[in-house]
Amino acid sequence: MAALHLVHVVYQFMLAAATPLAQRPLWFVVVPLMLVLLPVICRRLHHRPNAGDDERKQSKPLLPSPPGRLPVIGHLHLIGDLPHVSLRDLATKHDRGGGLMLLQLGTVPNLVVSSPHAAQAVLRTHDHVFASRPTPKVLHNFLYGSSTIAFGPYGEHWRKVRKLVTTRLFTVKKVNSFHYARQEEVRLVIAKLKKAMATGMAVDTSETMNTFANDIMCCVLSGKFFREDGRNKTFRELIEMNVALYAGFSLENYFPGLVNSLGIFTRLVSRKADETHERWDDVLENIISDHERRAEQEESADFVDLMLSVQQEYGITRDHIKAILMDLFDAGTGTSYLTLELAMAELMRHPHIMTKLQAEVRNKTPNGQEMVSEEDLASMAYLRAVVKETLRLHPPAPLLLPYQSMVDCEIDGYTIPSRTRVIINAWAVCRHVESWEKAEEFMPERFMDGGSAAAVDFKGNDFQFIPFGAGRRMCPGINFGLATVEIMLANLMYCFDWGLPAGMDKKDIDMTEVFGLTVDRKEKLMLVPKLPGSASCA
Repeated sequence: MAALHLVHVVYQFMLAAATPLAQRPLWFVVVPLMLVLLPVICRRLHHRPNAGDDERKQSKPLLPSPPGRLPVIGHLHLIGDLPHVSLRDLATKHDRGGGLMLLQLGTVPNLVVSSPHAAQAVLRTHDHVFASRPTPKVLHNFLYGSSTIAFGPYGEHWRKVRKLVTTRLFTVKKVNSFHYARQEEVRLVIAKLKKAMATGMAVDTSETMNTFANDIMCCVLSGKFFREDGRNKTFRELIEMNVALYAGFSLENYFPGLVNSLGIFTRLVSRKADETHERWDDVLENIISDHERRAEQEESADFVDLMLSVQQEYGITRDHIKAILMDLFDAGTGTSYLTLELAMAELMRHPHIMTKLQAEVRNKTPNGQEMVSEEDLASMAYLRAVVKETLRLHPPAPLLLPYQSMVDCEIDGYTIPSRTRVIINAWAVCRHVESWEKAEEFMPERFMDGGSAAAVDFKGNDFQFIPFGAGRRMCPGINFGLATVEIMLANLMYCFDWGLPAGMDKKDIDMTEVFGLTVDRKEKLMLVPKLPGSASCA
């Protein structure tokens, strides 16, 4: 009982202090855990088998693995505040050039993928093996029985829901049908920026882009009245709560056996997950009910209308619809806003690139237009190159979501056991020095005709460029996200010139990252919108 009490006390400390890994180094939670597990560590050290004997028993080569693995916690102490950077650095030293590395994080083996070759092996050659996800039990109910597209395990239900999303919700035709929503939300942002421009004050561009992306998703998912009833603010709060749940230190991710044997851990974390789930469920239930009541009055169908109309065809329940909606809100807001924010940050750091982009946008937009329309975007090749380069250097989810092998398989002569967790370091892959010219530089020209990466795209066939993953688990909403980013960025370039707050130089723009499910910039991007000399939206 005394030991159990100690576990409880230490874990309460961990819950209070273990904010998302972005804000706390991993050792902050590992050290208290080590104190709790010290007796176990001592026993393991006493009975530890000879490592040389283990290697002689292996009939196949062992996966590369960094030295310094400790009993019980494994390699956890080697992971710093920015895991994608730590994993890249470890792979550079220890993966023997093959892009595969085995890390023991707690009691869970993790296969880390850090090269295009290794990514192709996992995401294409053995895609059928690695198509599942590890889902913590504490999040099972929160995720509507793990029935979301992003986190659900691979199986018949997942395939059915994935088909629904790709063939009904995110077709090119359907994405294009929401152009009115994107155009209206862009118009509102431009109007707000014009008001700010009149004051000469700096604008929190990070907040502006976050609100824009959130409102776009609210409009297409919950209907055109989202602003009047305050749903946009509610969803913003709920998404932030989700981020805290997903990104926070979860003991089950590293010590599932311990969590299962001591239910107190599950209860402590589940309490917060259940509270968040109840709030989501109330809001989503209201949205679905609203759509059912006014189904016959609506002239155009949003995503909820579509899912209700095919509910019987696909055999999905009300909870399944809620799970899909939660997924779409989570994924659709964060990736778009981060890409816009980081694109603006990089353009401010590289004024010559911004000048070139502004010239293209203003020259390709017909004279007299107040704003850039989506029809104008087709001729803006440099705009697409800037977006691509932003995604290459700053994939919104640098480690994607974890994969899990369903059966044993072999990659490059190494045996990968069933139920191995796989971490795809998309950030490292997209900066792979052997695949990219001047890999660390912001250089959109690489994607233009004649550039070194002119033929490279992120649609899942070029494994050196996987900001959205590839294979069965590739993000299904790429077209929707790109449409949102391109129309907003084009109008920011068309309607304004941009400056920094007084006394600030481009070298002062802080690109320090904060790690979570996605990677945010630590500092808000404060910019001053100015009236351009050549744009017509004065």
